[in-house]
Amino acid sequence: MITREDELIQFCRELVAIESLSGAEQKAAEAIRLKMTELGFDEAWIDPNGSVIGKISGGLPGPSILFDGHIDTVPVSDPSKWTFDPFGGEIDNGKIYGRGTSDMKGAVAAMVFAAAELKRGGGQWPGDIYVSGTVYEEVFEGVSLKTVMDAVRPDLVVIGESTGLNLNIGQRGRAEIRVQAYGQTAHSSNPQFGVNAITGMLPFLNNLALLPPKEHVQLGQGISVVTDIISSPYPGKSVVPDQCTVTIDRRLLVGEDEQSVLEEYRRMSEAGVDITLAEQSLPCYTGVVLSSKRFYPAWLMEVDHPYVLMSLKALHKAGIQSKIGSYQFCTNGSYSAGIASVPTVGFGPSYEHMAHIVDEYVEINQLIRAAEGYYAMAKAFSLQSGGIAHV
Repeated sequence: MITREDELIQFCRELVAIESLSGAEQKAAEAIRLKMTELGFDEAWIDPNGSVIGKISGGLPGPSILFDGHIDTVPVSDPSKWTFDPFGGEIDNGKIYGRGTSDMKGAVAAMVFAAAELKRGGGQWPGDIYVSGTVYEEVFEGVSLKTVMDAVRPDLVVIGESTGLNLNIGQRGRAEIRVQAYGQTAHSSNPQFGVNAITGMLPFLNNLALLPPKEHVQLGQGISVVTDIISSPYPGKSVVPDQCTVTIDRRLLVGEDEQSVLEEYRRMSEAGVDITLAEQSLPCYTGVVLSSKRFYPAWLMEVDHPYVLMSLKALHKAGIQSKIGSYQFCTNGSYSAGIASVPTVGFGPSYEHMAHIVDEYVEINQLIRAAEGYYAMAKAFSLQSGGIAHV
């Protein structure tokens, strides 16, 4: 039960009003840390990457649960296409509008208030409740979460990405594949004296179009989508290009690793075509540089895992008729479950298709219900751990 609904709604609106692109999340992190302190969190701090972490202490030794949501958002490319101010947090017809309402400042606000409500109930229980607002998720899924988890060592992670209030137990992963073909420059009036790298890329692209995607009964298809093609020199004014680079967004299924994915593409490539994983390094607002290969694994929990059953039962008991599902997009769970092998579930307000769209919104009813769900899950986890919480 969340008794401060109006405060939750207002806090969500305040977070939406703070523009927080990847690498520029400082004001949002500071606002969350301040709110955690105001609501009585035992500790609230910002880690070296700039992620904000809050702790509610159970007072007794035991396992801990981490509720995680990212606080960076994608840009607003053209505000004139929006009906509502992207950073206004405006309310209309039971919805809060603005960039990040759905993906995913609404969920972060709900997590903060849910944890605070558990604190208000008093009592003691084994373990601790943590809430993190992580940075750079839109660019590096799970990379900043690693630093958070190294600090708090959770036994269960709840990812707050949108699920429509269902309980997600897995996700497809994501890999960014870089394909490069090489040639030799020449004047385009005499192309026979050069080797056109774009022409050299065509057999690979034809083979890619014929590649049947792998399928998983729960997660769906491991699709490959070409998201970028660029030649060099660019722009190619009267020059036969000597390099062509294609970027592929590959959605990963459980059991796929870097080597197996790269080998799949290499088997259908021609000689002279290089296939590698993309890599990137970017500075956090704190000055720390995050670096990552663009490979974020898929993961899937067993339906009958004790933490899945516990979470589902808690949500049902709270009156939220959640069903088991999985994410189609990639989340921070790629690290918590896919790499660190820590039990992970997903639960959040709004829907996947609301992410990154014009006139993004979160339904107020779902925002409140999500907070109630987080509260119920935290309470159930504490009690299952043998606690004596009186909440």
